[in-house]
Amino acid sequence: MSAIRRTRSRALGRTAGFGAAALACAALFAAAPAAHATQPGDTAQGRAQHQGDRALSDHEASTGPVFVQTDNPDGNAIVAYHRAADGTLTRDGIYPTGGRGGVLDGSVVDHLASQGSLAYDSRQGLLYAVNAGSDTVTVFAVHGDRLQRLQILGSGGSFPVSITFHGNLVYVLNALDGASVQGFVRVGDRLVTVPEWNRSPGIDPTATPQFTHTPGQISFTPDGTALVVTSKAAKGGAIGVTPLDSTGGPGGPTVFTPLPGAVPFGFVFDRAGRLQVTEAGPNAVATFTLGRDGKLTKTGELPTGQQATCWITTAGSHLYASNAGSGTLSGYAAAGGALTPLGTTSTDAGTVDAAASPDGHFLYAQTGAVGIVDEFRVEGDGSLTAIGSVTVPGAVGGEGIAAG
Repeated sequence: MSAIRRTRSRALGRTAGFGAAALACAALFAAAPAAHATQPGDTAQGRAQHQGDRALSDHEASTGPVFVQTDNPDGNAIVAYHRAADGTLTRDGIYPTGGRGGVLDGSVVDHLASQGSLAYDSRQGLLYAVNAGSDTVTVFAVHGDRLQRLQILGSGGSFPVSITFHGNLVYVLNALDGASVQGFVRVGDRLVTVPEWNRSPGIDPTATPQFTHTPGQISFTPDGTALVVTSKAAKGGAIGVTPLDSTGGPGGPTVFTPLPGAVPFGFVFDRAGRLQVTEAGPNAVATFTLGRDGKLTKTGELPTGQQATCWITTAGSHLYASNAGSGTLSGYAAAGGALTPLGTTSTDAGTVDAAASPDGHFLYAQTGAVGIVDEFRVEGDGSLTAIGSVTVPGAVGGEGIAAG
């Protein structure tokens, strides 16, 4: 469909598609009280861990934050860290989301079994978190390394696991009860639910285990004209692409590319616009191009030689896949039309989500076995140098990390 390649403005004019009612609804929102951060000291553990909370200075604020979601079933929270100039992390505070984390049946070190459960819109200064155990989404305002909770609203389905934004649009992927995708419009610093923007990918709600038979990630295409969702083992293994219309709502049927046995899990778009997907079946990273009709064409596949290859992130021109079963990161250079392996780097046990600093100089990998974030410097050749680690309170099995 031509809608896949169409370019258009993503300004507030988007709200015209569903009328002035959304604006009126947004005006009714009362400012939510700020969530108070608790700041216990970190305990030194593992290699070169950092401890202590400290006052925020103007100089420190310019280096950027790293936010980590605990996904704790007793009470989800975001742990905020300050990233120093050398890439090391120091904890600033813990900010409750006002919701609960969740645990999918069959999960071990990754309770959500998803990628992208925490999303940071640095241009708007907003952080979006999913509360899988409460079927809600939390919106935070970001002030340097500090957070202020603004809003908690329903996710439009059961067990939200992934969230994505583009311009003033936000979409959430719910994993259970057959799965669903719910769309929102951002008006100012609040989200407005658009009931008509709710779609189901048609996943069998009785399939087990939940860990593998629920969708893995949702994200916009780089131009914002379509949504991409991975199904893992659900639907026999597939990636779905849904075109969006001029208002930002679903503009046509979802086009599924079947990938039998691949178990597509996490993905990113590289600088050339290619889709780089982790396949947990063969433990590989596969490269796809996206056609105007929404269909994907596989152009390459590289095995990691590791176990449980499920997550992937970018750091500059490099890609790093997380291998939960091996406790490693597999690096790749994404130049030309193919990936070039860069080698494997060890992490703490249970490597899951990862995020890089905006300049691509530092990489942070969540490890779910005991809730540690490992810190790495990204060298010019893409190799990784360990520079420390921090233990995230209450984050065993947690997923969701974002860096600014």
